[in-house]
Amino acid sequence: MIQSWDFEKPILELKKKIEELRKFSQEKSIDLSSEISDLEEKLKDLRKNIYSRLSAWQKVQIARHPNRPTTLDYVNLMMKDFILLSGDRLYGDDKALLTGLATLEGRKIALIGHQKGRDTKENIERNFGCAHPEGYRKAIRVMRLAERFGLPILCLIDTPGAYPGIGAEERGQAQAIAENIRDMFLLKVPILVVVIGEGGSGGALGIGVGDRVLIMEYSYYSVISPEGCAAILWKDASMRESAAKVLKLTAPELFSMGIVNEIIPESEGGAHWGHEQSAGNVKKAIIKNLDELGQLSVKQLLNLRQERYRKIGIFNET
Repeated sequence: MIQSWDFEKPILELKKKIEELRKFSQEKSIDLSSEISDLEEKLKDLRKNIYSRLSAWQKVQIARHPNRPTTLDYVNLMMKDFILLSGDRLYGDDKALLTGLATLEGRKIALIGHQKGRDTKENIERNFGCAHPEGYRKAIRVMRLAERFGLPILCLIDTPGAYPGIGAEERGQAQAIAENIRDMFLLKVPILVVVIGEGGSGGALGIGVGDRVLIMEYSYYSVISPEGCAAILWKDASMRESAAKVLKLTAPELFSMGIVNEIIPESEGGAHWGHEQSAGNVKKAIIKNLDELGQLSVKQLLNLRQERYRKIGIFNET
C-alpha cells in the first residue's frame, strides 16, 4: 500500500473500504455496483476538497513523498536508449546525481538529474539526493559533452540541498556549484530545467540555470528548507510550517514572481498517486519547450538566458 501523510489518511481509508466492498461483491456474487459508485464519487469529492486547500508545508510534504517518481522513474517512463555516464574524471562518481544520454520521442538529449532512493539502503547509496562536488563536476562534464555534439540538456531537480559534510567542503563544494552556475550561462545549446520534487538551495542551483525552468504542481523551490529557515529565524525547527508559508516556495507563488516559467500538472493529489499520468504531463511539457527553444539561434539563447535571471529580484521604489 502507498505510504501517506496524515492529511491523506481519510483518502486511503475510503479507498480501502471501496476495495473491500469490491472483493465482497465478487466473493458473494452480490451486485454492489451502485454502492461502490457512490463511494467512488465520494472519494473524488474528498480528494478534491483535501488537495484544493493544502498549506505550503503540506505541499512540501508531497514533494518529499517516498513514493514520488524519481529521475530514474521518469527515464523509464519517458525515454529510450538511456546510456549512463559516470565519474567527474577528478575524484569519483557521485550516485546522488544521475547523468547520461537518452532519446525522448526521437530527440537525442543529455540528461542530468538528482536521484533519491526508495528505501534506507538506496537512500544511503544515493546520499538522499544530496550531491557532492564530484557530482556537480560530473554534471558540467556531461553538459560540455552535450554542447560539443549539439544536444539539448534536460536537468531534473530533486534535492534537499547539496551535501554539507566536511569531505564535500574539503573537495570544493561551493566552488563546484559556483562554476556550474557560471558555465551553464555560457553553454551554446538549449537548457531545460524541471523541478520534479524538492528544489533546495545551492544543491538545486548547481544544475538549475536554464533557458526555461518548469516546476511540477506539488514541487517546491527555495533558497533554504523550511526547517533550516525556522532554525535560523525562530531558533526552533518546529516552526517549519510558518517558515514554509513565508518562504513563498510553492509552484503558484514561484510562477507569480517569475522564478519559474510553467507549472506542470500532476495526477490528482500528487505524482505519487499516478506515476504514468504525471510522467505523461512532464514529457508533453518537455517536448513543447524543447521544440520552442530549438527554434532560437545560439545568440538568442544566450541573451534570453541571461536576461531571464537578471530580471529576478527587480523591484520599484516609490
